[in-house]
Amino acid sequence: MVIDLNADLGEGFGIWRLGDDAALLEVVTSANVACGFHAGDPLTIRRTCAAAVDRGVAIGAQVSYRDLAGFGRREMDVDAEELCAEVLYQLAAVDGIARAMGGRVSYVKPHGALYNRICRDPEQAGAVVAAVADHDASLPVLTLPGSAVHEIASREGVPTVVEAFADRAYTGAGTLVPRRSPGAVLHDPATVARRAVRMATERVVDAVDGTPVAVEARSICVHGDTPGAVLLARAVRDGLVDAGVTLRAFA
Repeated sequence: MVIDLNADLGEGFGIWRLGDDAALLEVVTSANVACGFHAGDPLTIRRTCAAAVDRGVAIGAQVSYRDLAGFGRREMDVDAEELCAEVLYQLAAVDGIARAMGGRVSYVKPHGALYNRICRDPEQAGAVVAAVADHDASLPVLTLPGSAVHEIASREGVPTVVEAFADRAYTGAGTLVPRRSPGAVLHDPATVARRAVRMATERVVDAVDGTPVAVEARSICVHGDTPGAVLLARAVRDGLVDAGVTLRAFA
């Protein structure tokens, strides 16, 4: 069994730093690099891409709404053409920097509110897929099972990859519990690691109400901006390896 382990990186801005990117790059196989719209800046993007290339970690463009103040977690109604242009702008910028550092963007993962919105909004999903197709239709989009992105991307010839979240609570319907709800984010390394192993080996996770929910995952996400993120990521990696899972990037 092969699983990718991804985390959000490069989410500093100016003199402000968030998370320990260097430590996480020793753990994950794919790095979702912030593109400057919810976090990140040119220097941070350059350093993150260079470090990922040095460690053989796949680089993904983590595109988002233009929302630095809200860290990309506020849902926005953006015209489809404008959203397409903004996603293309972010993707092209990070890919250009990644190539200058000796790598390239090998997938796209929307961030925060945009990620959740395009799971259920065909118009915005179409705008994101169109931006990816404009830049490079071979780039996979990382999204949840059941997302509206899958059908739209399939029509446009853009591949998709499904992921699960080791450190996020799930509803009985298989969606993520909103971040503002109590218990939405899990912080205990042992608990998160057990969930990740079960996701990978049994394709199931317990929802907040205790019911088992089927999940598909070629990639498992651990967030880089939560307290103790490095410990969580290491626990997940160790748990997966101990369970006989091979860790390898999907792109």
